[in-house]
Amino acid sequence: MRVLRGHWQLMVLGVVVAALWTTPVLVPLKILVVFLHELSHALAAWLTGGSVEGMTLSPMQGGTTTTRGGNLFAIISAGYLGSLLLGVVLFLLALRSDLDRWVMGVLGGVLVAVAVAYMREPFALIFCLGAGVVMLGIAHFLPHEVSDLALRLIGLTSMLYAPLDILDDTLRRTHVESDAVMLAREFGGTSQFWGGLWLVISLIVVALCLRFGAGRDSNLHLPMFRRKPRPSGRPHARDRRPR
Repeated sequence: MRVLRGHWQLMVLGVVVAALWTTPVLVPLKILVVFLHELSHALAAWLTGGSVEGMTLSPMQGGTTTTRGGNLFAIISAGYLGSLLLGVVLFLLALRSDLDRWVMGVLGGVLVAVAVAYMREPFALIFCLGAGVVMLGIAHFLPHEVSDLALRLIGLTSMLYAPLDILDDTLRRTHVESDAVMLAREFGGTSQFWGGLWLVISLIVVALCLRFGAGRDSNLHLPMFRRKPRPSGRPHARDRRPR
């Protein structure tokens, strides 16, 4: 009962996302998670001394990142696990900090910057610019609760999308050219091995995040739902009358 009372909003959000998972409603959000996947490849390239030549997204929830140099093992591995970790970070920042508007603004700025620097195909450019501008607008003009809720939604979707995408791309559809196939080709093993390893890691990370990151109370306390203090029943000094 305490878990339900302390996390009912998060549970409702999870149920809504799950119910709409296969509908067009969540497609923009899924494409945003694909952007986090491709951004993770780019971050791995930069952090290991490489460079990014280009990046793109497709309306079919696909994407590619072209890199040069860097550690190939880290770059390939970073896609699924990196988007998962970015989702966890966004989720925890929304739950455990008051930096919601700053984080939303930074995420919007990253979308715009990456679009301008690396996106050349019309869909990818328009999507990233549009999403970035919307996020910047939310961060600047709307209350921080809106940024908080949006970050929770993005983080939770990324945490769900990563293991489901790993399962679909590397274990169910083994013929698909996925990160696991490329890793197996370059470093040995099978795509099922790498996909299975990533799946186990992702499930552990999600479980740890929900178990220890949510705390005792993850609900977003909106002003309309805050309880007003009860009157003490004792009159104020100015209301007292001499007997």
